[in-house]
Amino acid sequence: MSEIEAIKLAEQKLKEERRRKATVVVGDLHPLRDALPELQELEASRQQQTRRRVTSKPRPVELSRMSTAQRQQLLEEERTRFRELLASSSYRASPLLAIGRQLAHQMQLEGGNQL
Repeated sequence: MSEIEAIKLAEQKLKEERRRKATVVVGDLHPLRDALPELQELEASRQQQTRRRVTSKPRPVELSRMSTAQRQQLLEEERTRFRELLASSSYRASPLLAIGRQLAHQMQLEGGNQL
């Protein structure tokens, strides 16, 4: 019984493929549909890279001098950093040490070595 169903399914797929190939304007979109998950992964990694890109214009230090968009961007960056810290194994092992390292690293990145 399952062999008959398998044959019918194969015939149906072949029939659908022939029909798609016969469509001149669109053609067969199944290869594109199959490639979509790969494209989504590439797009996601590209978005992460653009978020981490450093802007050439220095950001104001005081929140009151920042524009709304700058404050939103700062909030999103801090939220991302916090999530990464919580997910790290070093945080689970020693939370205070991990937070201290993260703060020291961030201070170095921002050029705040004057402490």
